[in-house]
Amino acid sequence: MIERVLVANRGEIARRVFRTCRDLGIGTVAVYSDADADSPHRAEADRAVRLPGSAPADTYLRSDLLIDAARASGADAIHPGYGFLSENAEFAQAVLDAGLVWIGPPPAAIDAMGSKVQAKELMADAGVPVLPELDPETVTDRDLPVLVKASAGGGGRGMRVVRTLAELPGALAAARAEAASAFGDPAVFCEPYVEAGRHLEVQVLADAHGTVWSLGERECSLQRRHQKVVEETPSPMVDDALRAELSAAAVAAAKAIDYVGAGTVEFLARNDGTFWFLETNTRLQVEHPVTECVTGLDLVAEQLRIAAGERLAADPPGPRGAAIEVRLYAEDPGQGWRPTGGPVRRFAVPGVRATFDVPDRPGVRLDPGVVDGTTVGTAYDPMLAKVIAWAPTRAEAAARLAAALAGARIHGLTTNRDLLVRTLRHPEFLAGRIDTGFFERIGLDVLAAPLARPREVGLAALAGALAVEATGRRDAGVLAELPSGWRNVPSQPQWTAFDAAGETVEVGLRHTRGGLLVEGRDGQHLEDVVLVSAGPADVVLEVAGVEHRLAVSVDGDAVDVDGDGWAVALRLLPRFPDAAAAVAAGSLVAPMPGTVTAVDVAVGDAVAAGQRLLVLEAMKMQHPVVAGTAGVVRSLDVVPGAQVDAGTVLAVIEQEDP
Repeated sequence: MIERVLVANRGEIARRVFRTCRDLGIGTVAVYSDADADSPHRAEADRAVRLPGSAPADTYLRSDLLIDAARASGADAIHPGYGFLSENAEFAQAVLDAGLVWIGPPPAAIDAMGSKVQAKELMADAGVPVLPELDPETVTDRDLPVLVKASAGGGGRGMRVVRTLAELPGALAAARAEAASAFGDPAVFCEPYVEAGRHLEVQVLADAHGTVWSLGERECSLQRRHQKVVEETPSPMVDDALRAELSAAAVAAAKAIDYVGAGTVEFLARNDGTFWFLETNTRLQVEHPVTECVTGLDLVAEQLRIAAGERLAADPPGPRGAAIEVRLYAEDPGQGWRPTGGPVRRFAVPGVRATFDVPDRPGVRLDPGVVDGTTVGTAYDPMLAKVIAWAPTRAEAAARLAAALAGARIHGLTTNRDLLVRTLRHPEFLAGRIDTGFFERIGLDVLAAPLARPREVGLAALAGALAVEATGRRDAGVLAELPSGWRNVPSQPQWTAFDAAGETVEVGLRHTRGGLLVEGRDGQHLEDVVLVSAGPADVVLEVAGVEHRLAVSVDGDAVDVDGDGWAVALRLLPRFPDAAAAVAAGSLVAPMPGTVTAVDVAVGDAVAAGQRLLVLEAMKMQHPVVAGTAGVVRSLDVVPGAQVDAGTVLAVIEQEDP
């Protein structure tokens, strides 16, 4: 029997494993880096061990430190989660050599699949269809387009689509850098890139006694930067015949390497049903909750039982209904998927029926990595949570999930929430017409558009101004019962200005005997808006005869307004600008906190609009920073290795005289 499990991971997956361990009466141990000192996963474990440092290479990628932590904490087993060292055969063997239980497949199976090149050869020998592997040094025009891939890992890191030979050297360099940072191995290879393909995968579960289960397919085609964003089971494109073919190929792949434990066999498919093997993920997948919902299984519990030597039943449970999962990321899709960071002031999803568990009846499941007060840094993946809906039909699951996301209160960070809602409600998605190019085909101008329309932004500004006013009245020493700015004779409106996604929104309030008078800067009265009530956290407005209740959160100059299926983040602007906060014209500021990994220009260089000036690494991804206009570099304030905060001036470009 396993008595105490150390999870060699962080965030959401560590919390997920801890939940199952608690259910089974197994003790838990967390490891945490300095960047994760306040992480919920540390607080939830029975015991915790610090890994000094913040970079993955110094902490979660240090097998020696993880094994030492297991020994020190009394753990007798290690669960690797996903990412980091979860698919590292040397780590698995080191765990076993230390006399600990490894909750994962045998090192030999990991090693067989650890090199994607070697894995393809094994699968071809087992009769599984594969795409050819291409040597990056011998790629020709006839091979294009190709996909550059990291050999040692997944998750979209170390991947680049190359359409011209001129792009290949830069793509290889960037992919190698990302792969080294994420997996400690810079090896990459190329394969033909299948346009508009479908990404399908089959969940397998195998015991040490020869039984292998196929638990059905998952569709993971909706991706950004080759990382999955929306996953579901069953796939809308798979019929019974194709499902049987995929399952047979997945079982053959597992048996070919004597697989034990939970794993996923991934395929690339066309709409005509043709498919090819991509890779085998020798670990639990991020998207495992959708399979849990439709099968009723706890896959982590099955992993623990298999690691303890137990047998699977002869046949797996049958599916029930449909489940869809979305990954809620701290990022701005409208700005090239730019990652964001900072403190999470509020995180709440309505109608959640289960957390890290299968709901007792159809509904919403939440697997969060953050709670109120969590600070999201740039050292790790930007995923905040997974939100899953399970229902009798795919259409109902999509509707439930979209409603839960639209009603979520997420304060402090820019996220991809609005894009997820629009995706789940889009006719092409609902019809099942999805592929890996979905976001590019539909367009981010459509999918990343805010759910709050201009009219609702105006209402949010009005509610924000009233809440700020109510907060001031509450704290007033005298005449607290009177509205702010009250006069017994007609006077000018009291103006409040907010920044809303880079746009200034101003609202003027004047309390009269006839009620609240609202003005915009254009002098127009908003006669169809009537104030019903206003407090520091709750404002009710009647608009054209219909009451709308708006939840408002005021935290310093941050004002968050949540309406009926939309949300607006506002920043209260000071009445008088702070001269010290101004930056010189032509300044190029850091769009996110991160580490400068490359600087391509020097002071005095002439640059073209769109030219790459430097590279920032944040959340395990490389992000180029380009010149917004043509000009000359007049100052350069960073060097490779520098840590910068969002808003830091990186360089100043003096624009050419037109």
